[in-house]
Amino acid sequence: MMSIALIFPLTLSQAFSEERSLKDPSNIVITVTYDNNEYDQTLQTAWGFSCFIRGTEKTILFDTGGNGKVLLSNMSRLKIDPLEVEVVILSHIHHDHVGGLASFLGKNPNVTVYLPRSFPESFRDEVQTYGAHTVNVGESLRICDNAYSTGELGTRIREQSLVINTERGLIVITGCAHPGILKVLPKTKEILKTNVYLVMGGFHLGGMSDRQIGEIVEVFKREGVKKVGPCHCSGNLARKLFRKAYGKDFIRVGVGKVIEIP
Repeated sequence: MMSIALIFPLTLSQAFSEERSLKDPSNIVITVTYDNNEYDQTLQTAWGFSCFIRGTEKTILFDTGGNGKVLLSNMSRLKIDPLEVEVVILSHIHHDHVGGLASFLGKNPNVTVYLPRSFPESFRDEVQTYGAHTVNVGESLRICDNAYSTGELGTRIREQSLVINTERGLIVITGCAHPGILKVLPKTKEILKTNVYLVMGGFHLGGMSDRQIGEIVEVFKREGVKKVGPCHCSGNLARKLFRKAYGKDFIRVGVGKVIEIP
């Protein structure tokens, strides 16, 4: 077994003060590598979510979907080499977000895996048997230049989201938003004190009524969120209502979608 290094990131206050002197990130490119919504018909859909991010200081794989074979097949078709990935972020413990991790680590164990500290110790131990580094995430922290974790949010299902700082504003990527999407947004502003440009990922709004979703859309608008890309567990009704409210600023997200933020 390879020796394991446990990494201790900077606190948020240290990170934010240093961030002011950093160069702006390169163009951010987000490629959806796993989703139950179709976009590129040559790729496999399956319940779950994963996306690959370039343009931050380190390349990031956010979540790994539920099936490793599907994840790796889609990455291959998208010409994403697993060896390109430097950081893996797991939003929460559900299988449709962590199920592809073992297969991925079989291809590239030389990554740092950021996982909520509420994950079972046995899960962390298994990750480390591959030789990967692990970081247990409790409070908000900086992952690398211009990329942050919200820290664990919620009670029954603990979950972290990814926040990327860009010139246009913050990009927020959620796995399922189990703590509530309207609880995630204020946390992102608390971290970097700036406006949210794009929110994408699973919003967990399936089963909600038109009125309930409409109220959430109104909050997004009121808070100045410029673009939205609900997918995975957001539900068809939510996608419909966000599309109606946002028009050209609605992003149809599905597996194979590539989003570029200059």
